[in-house]
Amino acid sequence: MPFGHDMVHSLATVVELVNTSPSTGGDERLSGLAELQTFVDSRQISGVGKLTPRDLGQVRMVREAFHRVFTATDQATAVRTLNALLAETRITPRLTEHDGHPLHVHYFAADATLAEHVAADCGVALAHLLVEGEAERLRTCSAPDCDRVFVDESRNRSRVYCDSRTCGNRMHVAAYRARRRA
Repeated sequence: MPFGHDMVHSLATVVELVNTSPSTGGDERLSGLAELQTFVDSRQISGVGKLTPRDLGQVRMVREAFHRVFTATDQATAVRTLNALLAETRITPRLTEHDGHPLHVHYFAADATLAEHVAADCGVALAHLLVEGEAERLRTCSAPDCDRVFVDESRNRSRVYCDSRTCGNRMHVAAYRARRRA
């Protein structure tokens, strides 16, 4: 399924956000305002003012809701979880051009908090994925020691590792070595 620029960006943002959580098997990667600012800058999230501890707490709550969407056992559960998040989010679609990006849609209200901004834009991207019947593209890494999430953008939905250079390579090398020992 070809995704537009807005959707690709929002899906990459939600994946990066969820993978900052200890729920994905690593350390807390949003432990303070500096890490949150780094995330905002790296994902080029526009219209964000000075970050506060409240922003950090709210973004962590949104992150965990998104994690539950990715790890839902079925589409109905993912839909209920996402609907609950979107119901608490002010959504005001508008067309915009900024920072050298072509015309695109923002879904967050003009005075939205960072958490509302992320919940609106990323939540709507996930909603579009679910509406298109593509819930199976929301995946957790198949490596036994990795719980990171990813969106399988491959044409044939065959991606199984969060990153082919790390988890994928590690698993292929392990399989090769196991075959050589046999």
